Amino acid sequence: MKQKEQLEQAAAAYVEGKDLFVVDIKVSADNDIDITIESDDRDVTLDDCVEMSRFIESALDRDVEDFSLTVGSAGLTAPFRLPRQYRKFVGSTIEVTFRDGHRQKALLESAGEDSFDISYERLVQVEGKKKKVRETARQTLNYSDIKSAKAVIKF
Repeated sequence: MKQKEQLEQAAAAYVEGKDLFVVDIKVSADNDIDITIESDDRDVTLDDCVEMSRFIESALDRDVEDFSLTVGSAGLTAPFRLPRQYRKFVGSTIEVTFRDGHRQKALLESAGEDSFDISYERLVQVEGKKKKVRETARQTLNYSDIKSAKAVIKF
């Protein structure tokens, strides 16, 4: 099986100076390598994936150990894995799944290294009124306190 550190070094060398970053590198027991990349401010193209695949393959030796390599983009429906992905979607609607299983669609207002801020509308009962009133709730969440978060696609 390929050493993950060797793959991480090769991937880091490829993205250095580009607007791309590595989201995840997985190596299976069968030596299937899956690398996921993302861009800060644009969509990842097929050319990006092909170029990175060729670069990684040139850094590895198939004569020593055979492997299969797949390079792909994170995709819109995939949950965020890194704070850098959250920063890309600041100002967009995301869906947060909490550890207890409930979900909340919210506006991603900001994202730091350890936490992110969201805002959403909720209905609250006001004393003396029959109807509930809408109010904007703001919340700061630690990445470790949630199960997942992903972008909401609007058509």
